[in-house]
Amino acid sequence: MVDDNELKRLRDIAAPAPGESAKARAFEAAMRAYDQENISAVTQGSVGGLRLTERAQKLWSEIMQKKLIATPALAGLVALPIAGYATFHLLREQPPKFGGDEKITETLADKPATVKPAEPKPAPAGLEKDKKADADVESRDASEALVVPASPPKSESTVAVGAAQQESATANGAPRQDAAGGQRVQMSLAPPPKATGEFALDGTVNAPSTSRVARMPAAESKLMAPQPAMAPADQIAPQEENRNRVQDFKTNPVHAALEDPVSTFSIDVDTASYSFVRRSLKEGSVPQADTVRVEEMINYFPYDWKGPDSASTPFNLTVSVMPTPWNGHTKLMHVAIKGFDIKPTEQPKANLVFLIDVSGSMDEPDKLPLLKSAFRLLVSKLKADDTISIVTYAGEAGTVLMPTKAAEKDKILNAIDNLQPGGSTAGEAGIKEAYKLAQQSFVKDGVNRVMLATDGDFNVGQSDDDDLKRLIEQERKSGVFLSVFGFGHDNLNDQMMQTIAQNGNGTAAYIDTLAEAEKVLVEDASSTLFPIAKDVKIQVEFNPNKVSEYRLIGYETRALNREDFNNDRVDAGDIGSGHSVTAIYEITPKGSGGEQIDPLRYGQATVNNGGVANADEYAFVKIRYKLPNEDVSKLITTPVTSANELASFDQASTDQRFSVAVAAFGQKLRDEDATAKFGYDKIMEIATAARGADPFGYRSEFLSLVRLASALGGNR
Repeated sequence: MVDDNELKRLRDIAAPAPGESAKARAFEAAMRAYDQENISAVTQGSVGGLRLTERAQKLWSEIMQKKLIATPALAGLVALPIAGYATFHLLREQPPKFGGDEKITETLADKPATVKPAEPKPAPAGLEKDKKADADVESRDASEALVVPASPPKSESTVAVGAAQQESATANGAPRQDAAGGQRVQMSLAPPPKATGEFALDGTVNAPSTSRVARMPAAESKLMAPQPAMAPADQIAPQEENRNRVQDFKTNPVHAALEDPVSTFSIDVDTASYSFVRRSLKEGSVPQADTVRVEEMINYFPYDWKGPDSASTPFNLTVSVMPTPWNGHTKLMHVAIKGFDIKPTEQPKANLVFLIDVSGSMDEPDKLPLLKSAFRLLVSKLKADDTISIVTYAGEAGTVLMPTKAAEKDKILNAIDNLQPGGSTAGEAGIKEAYKLAQQSFVKDGVNRVMLATDGDFNVGQSDDDDLKRLIEQERKSGVFLSVFGFGHDNLNDQMMQTIAQNGNGTAAYIDTLAEAEKVLVEDASSTLFPIAKDVKIQVEFNPNKVSEYRLIGYETRALNREDFNNDRVDAGDIGSGHSVTAIYEITPKGSGGEQIDPLRYGQATVNNGGVANADEYAFVKIRYKLPNEDVSKLITTPVTSANELASFDQASTDQRFSVAVAAFGQKLRDEDATAKFGYDKIMEIATAARGADPFGYRSEFLSLVRLASALGGNR
């Protein structure tokens, strides 16, 4: 601890001159609000900057907002305490040294402000070297913008990165000689270190709640180099090279119903694409086309489709046919599926294994810190009798928490809080260890799920997507499902995450803010955790007597062969409790004049009975599914007739019209031919009119994304 004399000396340094303004006095009060424990930590060298109390932070923020820091008097008031303290700390560590003439060599900070500096005198080379080295350390320490709680020792790779950043800070903010031969204390102009801590619901990073800290800004003064001019707040930062791994795919083509009447695909309830698109637009760039999976954008939103009456039928199917907003010659066949919503009191026990990537690539504010905050939310959602285990992987896999009941919440949260990044990424070893742990605490007739949280940057062991796919296919036979949650940006392996989620009987989501984590892990927890059907496939047969052409909007990465529909060995998507799934076909009625494919010369089939069976049907929809604990599929069928048809688009329900607006937006971002002449203003018009009830603001946020895309000029 620092004694009272030292405390008084530091406070005297911070005291303002008489006659200062009220704001200056407020800042003086803030400086005096240092608590003795924090000052002790500073003088002992355990932290590099000054840490203010919470009250001081508020005063400092108020001053910055008023921009009084730009005034000369206040600039000096900010700079002198920092420079004074740095000198005070130097003198404590190293007594004054004498030059060759036995005169004390003083620094500018030690002299009274009214004293004219003495003529410079040369100092011995050794003394100058020692002083410069000490000042370099002080300059780097003063440039640390954020003080964080003490943490376990970091890996060698993390230390190496920190050392490189410190070298850069020294180069940019090296001390300079003053007129008296001393050295000036200069704040580094190097970029501040990355912030870590808890996340606010809007995605911003806050300091840990257990120790609120303040950022000490550099101020202009004669003791410091002037700061570079700040860019306007609304100026878009230059875009860095995109290093995300995303599966490329071609948009579904138009099919002639006479030649190819059957469409087959796996259901998809993932939402990762929408979150990825949102982040890109908010960062000022039009998303890469292959990051836009239209079905995931449509299925991001909750819809009030009619659900089944009992759990004996896991979901209900509703089909509607309506005019197409972007093409007067075609119609939309809207297929809506709603899963049975399990009541909270009837939810089965959950056995969850958190498989968390703690490799060096996760050492970013929007990766491991956000991941930890997100999983804390999930823990609070679970019932006391549910079981949680935690496996981590970096250079190798390890078990952080053995199976523990959710009732021991503090123990689980403490294990999460203590996670630290470092090392390479042994994803394969982590997956094997997680499945092994899930088997040890397997719950019969319950939910057994591995929840993988990663940026997908596997680089140790099996890292090829096909190898990982085979590994997951083998492990899923145990009855343990796998969900994948992607974190981070600019190095996200979305392709790998999609591969293992699709083959692990699970879902994939991308979490870029704590608000998104709350949506996925709290609001949608039932559908995320509790499956009601697996291997769900859809097959639609179009009647060429009524439909000339059709195309499926989205689901390109979920396409199946026609024969896969009846093959129970072929994996498909899963539906969770209360899930809503939407698929939209654009169809061209026969004789409408909107055909894009020329008819075959010899294509008209003849029939002996003079007619065609079920000639009044547009299509015949079939769905196959398995119950979570069964291996034999069941079949649901629905004919689509004129009874399903709506006379106008406005007659469609609010949810149907909004889902169509999202489908149009996704196609627009992918620059598809179908919506080339359909402007963002039209999409805004449909979505605004169909916004309806929006308790969480998802649809309002969608409208803002459409405006951003329009302003950025994406695929006009």
